[in-house]
Amino acid sequence: MTAPTTRGVLYVHSAPRALCQHVEWGLGRAIGVAAHLPWIAQPVIPGTVRAEYAWEGKPGTGAAIASQLRGWEHLRFEVTEDPSENVDGGRWMHTPGLGIFFAQTDAAGNVVVPEDRVRYALEVAGGNTTELHRELRLALGQAWDEELEPFRTAGDESPVVWMHRVG
Repeated sequence: MTAPTTRGVLYVHSAPRALCQHVEWGLGRAIGVAAHLPWIAQPVIPGTVRAEYAWEGKPGTGAAIASQLRGWEHLRFEVTEDPSENVDGGRWMHTPGLGIFFAQTDAAGNVVVPEDRVRYALEVAGGNTTELHRELRLALGQAWDEELEPFRTAGDESPVVWMHRVG
């Protein structure tokens, strides 16, 4: 019987050149093989670079990658892990100012907010709709999405093609 596997992608949205080798070492430790990323210029912050790396591994590899990279000052990244047999997918986002965020994802890549988290938001908010909106935005990782969005836009040199929501 073979061990279950999953796939995912590491998106390094911006990193100082001095961190590139450290990112590759951390990624390699998490996936169990040496990793070399295709670094290109990140135009949002001149002097920084960006890269993407598609990986395959056992369930939980996304968390291992995020753990290896979190906390690096000036590093912005996202890790996705597809759902696999009996295991939810996941998405980790990191920014220097906000730290790390994790959310479960469904088969389409949508963030799934667990029932207990929704109940907590309702409890904290009471009857205050502004507070409920704040709690739900936090549960969805909106602040991380907003901070990373300018970095996601692929430049002419990037092999990344981003799909944007309409409306």
